[in-house]
Amino acid sequence: MARLAGTSTAVVSYVINNGPRPVAPATRERVLAAIKELGYRPDRVAQAMASRRTDLIGLIVPDARQPFFGEMAHAVEWAAAERGKMVLVGNSDYVGEREVHYLRAFLGMRVSGLILVSHALNDLAAAEIEAWDARVVLLHERPEAIDDVAVVTDDLGGAQLAVRHLLEHGYEYVACVGGTAETPAVGDPVSDHVEGWRRAMSEAGIPTEGRLFEAPYNRYDAYRVALEILSGPRRPPAIFCSTDDQAIGVLRAARELRLDVPGELAVAGFDDIKEAALTDPPLTTVASDRSAMARAAVDLVLDEGLRVAGSRRERLKVFPSRLVVRRSCGCA
Repeated sequence: MARLAGTSTAVVSYVINNGPRPVAPATRERVLAAIKELGYRPDRVAQAMASRRTDLIGLIVPDARQPFFGEMAHAVEWAAAERGKMVLVGNSDYVGEREVHYLRAFLGMRVSGLILVSHALNDLAAAEIEAWDARVVLLHERPEAIDDVAVVTDDLGGAQLAVRHLLEHGYEYVACVGGTAETPAVGDPVSDHVEGWRRAMSEAGIPTEGRLFEAPYNRYDAYRVALEILSGPRRPPAIFCSTDDQAIGVLRAARELRLDVPGELAVAGFDDIKEAALTDPPLTTVASDRSAMARAAVDLVLDEGLRVAGSRRERLKVFPSRLVVRRSCGCA
């Protein structure tokens, strides 16, 4: 190939590996033409052995079956492809041992970095990351067990937007469907959604006692919880759900109980998954730019200057939330 391009093997290597030294444009074009003519394909395994890094990024999510995490994983895959990388996805299923399993597996494959959506990173997982000196970016959640760069949404502010909007419709109060007893109190988006609900209610001078209901994050369990809430004697006039998946379960329960939404019950969610626009009625929710978040996470995990000095706040990239108004809240 070097003979065909009229250059040295070192220059050919610089073109194929995009460095470490620059190559003149005319020379690069000759090398690329030779590569095309000979049908050359780089040996990725050999390259990985030489550099001790692969073209892979590890991504660990709680459950890719849930629409939010599925959409986030898809966005990360596209962002990684833009940087010439591929993504390996592992599902922790909210189980710490499975999270550690994928951490060890991905790090053993010498991935270029890890993007971690961790529900509650345990000490063992944090120790595993430290032992491998892994380059990690936390996405969506920021567990206390590890102090690494994080890319998150303004979950607290977004929840306040949604609850304030419901209260502006004149509802006496807004109930909240939050997480479960296992939901971490710090660093978890759902905890921030609940705190945002509390603050919005407090601003309006409305008590929250007895108006917070526990439910898993998925629509199926949220549906069963909603049946109990909505069929009881103290049915709330409006409900803010910490996830859109929960809100879809609430809408299903309301339909089964023949409650008009939003006439008898207003509903708002958080995440703006694609299905939110197709529910009946369409769901008012809170959105953030998942594509931009995914791109930021990929850029950070591949950045050689990832481990920068500074406080935890300085290592936190927060994307703004915005309210997406549809009909489930009472708007026309």
